[in-house]
Amino acid sequence: MPVTEESSTGAASASPGSGGAAAPPLPRLVHPALLASVFVIATSGLVYELITGTLASYVLGDSVAQFSFVIGLYLFAMGIGSYLSQYVETRLLERFVEIELGLALVGGLSAPMLFRVYTSLGAFRALLYSLVLLIGMLVGLEIPLLIRLLNFSLDLKRLVARVLTLDYIGALAASLLFPAIFLPRLGIHQTSLFFGLLNAVVAFTSTFLFPLERAVVVRLRALCVVVIAGLGVALALVSRFVERAEAMYFGAPIVYAAQSPFQRIVVTRGTRTTRLFLNGNLQFSSDDEHRYHEVLVHPAVAALGRDPRRALVLGGGDGLAARELLRYPSIEQILLVDLDAAVTDAFRDLPLAADLNGGALRDPRVVIRNQDAYKYLEESTESFDLAVVDFPDPGNYAVGKLYTDAFYHLLRQRVSVRGLAVIQATSPHYARESFWCVVTTLEAAGWKTAPLHVYVPSFGEWGFILAGGEGLAAPGALRIDASQLRFLDSSALPELFRFPRDLGRVDAPVNRLNDQKLVSVYTREWAEWSR
Repeated sequence: MPVTEESSTGAASASPGSGGAAAPPLPRLVHPALLASVFVIATSGLVYELITGTLASYVLGDSVAQFSFVIGLYLFAMGIGSYLSQYVETRLLERFVEIELGLALVGGLSAPMLFRVYTSLGAFRALLYSLVLLIGMLVGLEIPLLIRLLNFSLDLKRLVARVLTLDYIGALAASLLFPAIFLPRLGIHQTSLFFGLLNAVVAFTSTFLFPLERAVVVRLRALCVVVIAGLGVALALVSRFVERAEAMYFGAPIVYAAQSPFQRIVVTRGTRTTRLFLNGNLQFSSDDEHRYHEVLVHPAVAALGRDPRRALVLGGGDGLAARELLRYPSIEQILLVDLDAAVTDAFRDLPLAADLNGGALRDPRVVIRNQDAYKYLEESTESFDLAVVDFPDPGNYAVGKLYTDAFYHLLRQRVSVRGLAVIQATSPHYARESFWCVVTTLEAAGWKTAPLHVYVPSFGEWGFILAGGEGLAAPGALRIDASQLRFLDSSALPELFRFPRDLGRVDAPVNRLNDQKLVSVYTREWAEWSR
């Protein structure tokens, strides 16, 4: 069979379908159909890249590093695919359909496959980077083949301009739609399979664009039907698969699960405990969360030296810190600022979750504002007696900015002259340098500090930091009747502020907005414990 050769003017001597006949006049819809394929390929390719990057950041942490690795590897793989396309010399349409079906299967099943192995970090990494390489190579192969297919109808100058324009527009569409619509509305697994189906449909419609031998047409369309049917069944069953896999992973029946634009939210209910997981990471267990939240709130109120009236809670969308604050009759208002409305809605409306926080998020004294805490502090002019800062640990730069000296400078402006703040500051045992880095950063922002810690069985030794002005000291007695609490009483207070030698202060850097040393320190320390 003769090899197809294309001239520099855009004419060609062979059909893309047969590789041997003169190119027939193209039907009217062939040109726009192939250009539409460019748009779909670009959009789906970037969506698969975003899916793998998102799952990598969920499982491996450090979203900046994970997205950097995924993007770099994907672009490198596209280059390999583009290079290899020169060896596809005949039957371009057949090869394009086959490659598109391969992309449909690999990309469409990427999220379910990664989810299946994400309990094993070694297997997850190997599969993740293999999928990124394969998807990138397949996309890199397709674009040059489409250019050569379209070269039968356009001169090279206009052809390259149009293909690259649609390629970049498709990438923009994916980057806008993935976080705004696909991830929160469909979910990561359904999005993956949906775009796999889209690729398979493109492959199927492409079989109608050029004349092919009957046997070839039958084979390609049969393959397309099989792939479309398989992905369709997978799409119909994926929710059940995810539920079962998550129940096995979390070790208890799931009573609530949701995908917000920011994170995967799972609430489980076992025989004796309810647990909240965000992106697979345990946030609390109902059998010991009282230790955490009582120590987070009540020593701070005791150190305040007066009854609080207005309190600010940053993070804490589960309402458990608000529950503890509402034990004080003096509280007139609690402003709870949490980025994710899906979390606050669940812990306000889900009966099981609302029971845990005592209906705190339904209390008229609690005002919920779903907003980035940093942005809130920049824009606010309000003043509070007490600020309770209960963010996730600084495992990535998006959260790390909430542990910087710049953030703590803004926080000082929202706390009254005689007020104070308390900050969740990770484990002084597992992440000792990270804990003292937060202390150092608070002091660099002008706060006086009083660190404390408590043992929480679900997490181990956990640390907090009281931060205030001159005269801040560890409190000697609670300002609440201990009978209202399950763990803490006045006699236990002094021990919270004593640090044994293996938890004591170490030299640690200041975490600055333009140099977030805390994130790398935290990632290194926890990685050492996970080995």
